[in-house]
Amino acid sequence: MIAPAARRRRGELYGSFRGQGRGRFCHDPKEDIGTVRILTIIKRVPDSNATLKVRPDGSGIEEAGLKHVIDPFDEFGVEQGIRLKEKRSDVEEVVALTVGPETASETIRQALAMGVDRAIHVCDDAFESRDELFLAAVLAAAIRRQETPFDLILCGKQTIDQDSGQIAPALAEYLDLPHVGAVTKLEVADDASSFKANRRIEGAEEIVECSLPALISCEKGLAEPRYPSLPNLMKAKRKPVEKLTAADLDGLDAAGPGTTFESLSPPPPRPPCTFLDGEPEEMAAELVRLLREEAKAI
Repeated sequence: MIAPAARRRRGELYGSFRGQGRGRFCHDPKEDIGTVRILTIIKRVPDSNATLKVRPDGSGIEEAGLKHVIDPFDEFGVEQGIRLKEKRSDVEEVVALTVGPETASETIRQALAMGVDRAIHVCDDAFESRDELFLAAVLAAAIRRQETPFDLILCGKQTIDQDSGQIAPALAEYLDLPHVGAVTKLEVADDASSFKANRRIEGAEEIVECSLPALISCEKGLAEPRYPSLPNLMKAKRKPVEKLTAADLDGLDAAGPGTTFESLSPPPPRPPCTFLDGEPEEMAAELVRLLREEAKAI
């Protein structure tokens, strides 16, 4: 359940921009000066350039031969986390976390090849759901389980497969963290106790300040993702990946998807185009007739 106080205009969920309270499952930089830990949330989605085909029974899309990638908005967060580690001497590690099937291991390796230090893969049939509030609860349970707390959590602003953006604000609520959404620029203070972020709003850009730990959802323009080099692709195979199942996560006994997937269908085929011939006056008159009598548009 998302707290009503976190609701803002257009139904988007935001936490406090100037949050002073600290989440129970994240790291307080003042407790250990010089050590910053970053977590990036990633999701496996079909490549936006791929051709999608719906299964005949409507149970989903055809997976055979379909290329999957890190969600582009999540990829901005991965790149931002890596850049912070390259720029700052106080960043100890960047960790990637995902919930997905066994095949999501390819997506994890992509993040590791970009420069992430280690990964956490929550893999269980019980978590196969399109309900993002439920998946946020699963992610929160996995984060609580970690002995090493995090100072900064980076998520994508939305997912391109469902075109929804509930994961980041919901996860912030579950972890009792401030959330700043649609960030296009991030500056972390030298002492890692706070940050300043530019976020895109309608017709303008907003600059906000917030204490750490916090959760940020990333917008296009924050950081252009790099292409992994061949040596890094090889190194990624040796980086640690922690696998978790439902049995490893506490606090999910009463949780469950609030929505269920019924079926998927492609959009209806477009009607054939009608071409008009004749003089301009004749075509204009015929076009008006078609719009009025057939299309019922006027």
